[in-house]
Parts: sequence; structure tokens; C-alpha cells
Amino acid sequence: MTEESARAGVYVHFPYCLSKCPYCDFVSYALPPEQRVDHTAYADAVIREIEARAPAFSGRRAETVFFGGGTPSLWAPRELGRVLANVRDVLCGDGRGLGSDASGAGIEVTVECNPTSLDEDRARALADAGVNRLSIGVQSLRDERLRHLGRLHDAKGAREAVRGAMRSGIARVSADLIFGLPGQSAAEAREEALELADLGLTHLSCYQLTIEPGTRFGELARRGRLPLADDGTVAEAFLAVDDALSGLGFRHYEVSNFAKPGQEARHNLGYWRGDEYLGLGCAAFGFLRTGGGDAVRGRPDGESARGVRYRNAVLPERFVEGTRTARRGAAGDDDGISEATERLDAETLLRERIMLGLRMEGGLDLDAAARALGVPGWTEERTRAAAWLEQRGRIVRTAARVSIPRPAWLWTDDTAARLF
Repeated sequence: MTEESARAGVYVHFPYCLSKCPYCDFVSYALPPEQRVDHTAYADAVIREIEARAPAFSGRRAETVFFGGGTPSLWAPRELGRVLANVRDVLCGDGRGLGSDASGAGIEVTVECNPTSLDEDRARALADAGVNRLSIGVQSLRDERLRHLGRLHDAKGAREAVRGAMRSGIARVSADLIFGLPGQSAAEAREEALELADLGLTHLSCYQLTIEPGTRFGELARRGRLPLADDGTVAEAFLAVDDALSGLGFRHYEVSNFAKPGQEARHNLGYWRGDEYLGLGCAAFGFLRTGGGDAVRGRPDGESARGVRYRNAVLPERFVEGTRTARRGAAGDDDGISEATERLDAETLLRERIMLGLRMEGGLDLDAAARALGVPGWTEERTRAAAWLEQRGRIVRTAARVSIPRPAWLWTDDTAARLF
């Protein structure tokens, strides 16, 4: 690799949990206490996948690594560390290892954690393995709300997990908070955000509770048996959390994320900018543009694709077995690991850039994104839609740059869809 290598991220999925939360639509498998995960075998499989996908990653520079799930804090730190070491050796094999990104800043290595599987000792073990950022799924600091969300920890356990992580020497610690719960006022949402910030955190992810089909909450909502907060109260809570954290010096840099200066989640920023990412592990998604190794081939009709998104086998056993016979140098199609491949043309990629870029405080330069993809940006239809949105205060345009003012972030998804 060279200093001109394309910026990219690496995502590693650990699919196991102690229990399945009723709102969660991520691929995760709840294991009863008597069923043990072979941590070494799963790490071996991910390492085999790294070796198989390395040629497709050629010409890219891994600047962030994110272990998600599932509950990666359940993974034995020694085995997680083996995977991280292989990412360093194979995907960052330019002599800099995981020492710095293009700007000279340290590579960001994040692990998602639940309070039930995180204490100071576990955090120190993760730090020893090379992890420098933890994202803790607190979700609430009220026992009754944690019970409603199906969480295994209580408020005391959440606070202890955060404090243990802070004492461990991990450089950066973030926490998740869910608002918009039934019976929760805007003032109560604000209070929980302030309590979390008071623990010394420099990053908070604050999400509205969303009800997804295919989840237990989704089924209860379909039957009309799930209590829900009304939209007005949710909107008030969003603004109250924004006001509280902004007052403490947090920058609301993305619809759901707040950070002290310099503490933004760089891995997630890569998604919102449209950067490439290599997905590793059961059910992981990956995205690579045309031109990296032989990762992407043209469509059968000869039309050139601009990128490919692949998804690995969703069943852990199938993923592990697939890595034993994986075709080296491929990503998607018949690579032996993926179960789905989507070819993405330039128009599709531009729509995704709009959808993701508008989530950020600064929005996006639509002309620059379109030029990079070789397609028109401000089409006649898009220009008309932008004028309609601008008249209603839903977007702000400065030359080619378009962004959503903070009070209109509540309608971000609809705004982006109108610009497609």
C-alpha cells in the first residue's frame, strides 16, 4: 500500500448474545448458558476470510476497525486480539500497521460492549489486545425502561460498566441511549442524557426507539399490543437531548450522534461519507468500488458496475464452513462465503451518498459526489425537489452544498428520499 491508497474501514461481526432484545433487527443468536461458543474456531474462520479477501482489498488503507454484533464483548479478548492482529498484518501491511491513518492520527479500533459482559478487567484485556475505543449499549439509566427494552443489565450495572471502562485506560468511551420510550417525557430524556455525560463520556449515540418488522416489538406493534410514544413527545425529546448535550460542549455532528471536539466516531463517518469497507464474519456486509483487485466485475450484459455490496452467510455454521473453501481474491458472487451480492451503479451510489451525507451536520457537496461518480448531480427533478424543500426550511443550500438545518433533522429520511 501507498500513502495514496484509498481510505477504507474494516467491520468484523460477532453474532452471539446472551439474549435477543425485542427491538433488535441485527443478526444475532441468543445462546442458552449451557451452550458454549467455540471462540477460537470462530476467530480462525474470520482469519481465513481475511486471507481470502485480502487481494480484493488491495489499494486500500484500513483506517478504522469496528467489532460489532451481537455482543463482541463476549468474545474472548485473546481471540478478538488474534483477529485484530491479522487485520493489522494483512490489511494494513504497509509498515505502518495499525499505528496511524493518512492524517497521522491513530487507527480507531472500536468494540461494541454490553454492560453484562464488560467490567474494568475485560476493558483492560481489550486494551491489551489493541482496542482503543469502546461503545457501550447502556440504552437507559432507568430500571423500568431497561426492563421494557428487554435488557439484562440494570441502571447500576450500566453505570459500573461505563466507570470501569473509563478507569481501564481505554482512550475513548462512548455510550448508546434510546429515547422515545412510552411514558418518557422530554425532560426525562434530557435528564438521562445529562447523567450519562456526567460520567465523563466524550461521545454519545442517542437513538429514537424504532420498531422494525421481524422483531418481537414489531410483532407486538402489528397486533396493537405495544405501547408507543406519540410523535410529538418523541420530537420534543430529540430537541431536549440536543439542547442538553450542546450545552455541555458536545457537537451534534450527525442526526443520532454527539461528540466532544475530535471524538467523533471515525468508522461511522466513513459510512456517511460513502467510503469503502470490508465486512468480515457471519452476516457481515461489505462494500468495495470497481477497480480494487478483481473484487468487482462488470454486469452480465457488459455494463460496468461502480461497486459491489456483498453479505456473508447469515448462519454461523455456514459462514465457518464457507471460509474453509473460500475463493481467494473475490468479494461477492461465488466467493464461497457470501450469500448475496448487489451490484451498484453510479446513480444508486449517488442516492446512497445523499441519504447518508444528509445525516451529517455539514451535509454534502452534491456536485462533487456526482462528479466523482460521473453522473449529473443537480438534475431538473432534483433541483425542483430542492426548491420545494428549501422553501419549507427543510434544507439549506450554499453553492453546491446541501444540508439539513438541525430543527428539520426529524424529517431527514423523507427529505433525502425527495432528493433521490
